[in-house]
Amino acid sequence: MRQLRNAIAALVIGACAPAALVAPAFAQTCACAPGGGYVIQSDQPPPPLPEYDQPPLPAPGYYWTPGYWAWTNYDYYWVPGVWVEPPQPGLLWTPGYWAFVAGVYAFRPGYWGSNVGFYGGIDYGFGYNGAGYSGGRWDNGRYFYNSAANNLGAAHITNVYNQTIVNNTTVNRASFNGGAGGVAAKPTNEELLAEKEPHVPASRLQVDQARASGMRGEQFASTNQGKPAIAATQRPGEFKGKGVVPAKAAGKAAQGAPAPGGNVEPESKEKPPAVEKRVKPEAAPTGSKVEEKPPAVEKLGKPEAPPKVEEKPAAEKPAKLEQPKVEQRPPAPEKPARPEAQKAPDRPAAERRPAQPERKPEAKECGRPGLPPCPR
Repeated sequence: MRQLRNAIAALVIGACAPAALVAPAFAQTCACAPGGGYVIQSDQPPPPLPEYDQPPLPAPGYYWTPGYWAWTNYDYYWVPGVWVEPPQPGLLWTPGYWAFVAGVYAFRPGYWGSNVGFYGGIDYGFGYNGAGYSGGRWDNGRYFYNSAANNLGAAHITNVYNQTIVNNTTVNRASFNGGAGGVAAKPTNEELLAEKEPHVPASRLQVDQARASGMRGEQFASTNQGKPAIAATQRPGEFKGKGVVPAKAAGKAAQGAPAPGGNVEPESKEKPPAVEKRVKPEAAPTGSKVEEKPPAVEKLGKPEAPPKVEEKPAAEKPAKLEQPKVEQRPPAPEKPARPEAQKAPDRPAAERRPAQPERKPEAKECGRPGLPPCPR
């Protein structure tokens, strides 16, 4: 169903000339953005900016214009960033931007001018880091490229300089100014003066780039989920070939930056119950553990105590019973001696016993009064 709607929108966009830079004929407009001017409005916030690389510079004299999200009254689609030639020397591009104004999201189209004006503080990258432009400058009718911000590729360029760029420390890729989750930035005095200077609208090639992007179903956010297949092109209108760069990843949504009051309330509401939940489960297991330990100790103490008490008297008794054991040992060898004598009564017992009675009567019968003297 979404693909059918995207196809219908593509036909309508292709058949109708845009009112502004990317405004299809059926898009709503209002004059409520900072600085005035008719802009496209939406009741939905634009998706975060996708992450992508810059294609190489096609030739000297081309100027980089970053990509952005456009609106068709029901869905956002990505207009790829592209290298274009300025309408005339000495002009710089101020990107368009979305802003939350009067309860709606309004888009202020970009323009060419002598100075870069306010573009919502959006970090588009490649020199457009939220304030001004550090990707290049004009000097005596010649444009010089900052190699630290641009992919110069293999183009033979002599007017090059290198200047380190300090990026804004942001934790998201928000694509709009103000409102919940948007960038909290206000125009400076210099940027306000730049908006009052004479402006040149987007070139025909830029308008064609935006219109052709709206005719491709894969560029719609409902299809690509914030990660467009064509994030940047080397030349306007070229959506195939080596100069086409796909998005590396979808941008991360803002996590409560510009509206601290609205963000503090949910955080404060969530924290107390979280603390209560942690305290309750911690108290419950500790109590159960304490209850389980005493019975376990009692059970172990009772069986351990009786064996210890029994072992001590048992150790004393064997000491006293050593004597009866010794007394029983001598009769033990007498028993085996008797069966040996019974087994062989003829040889050892017959020889030893007659010898003893022969000597004993001789000793008893001789030497007594009335008996003959014992023989010597």
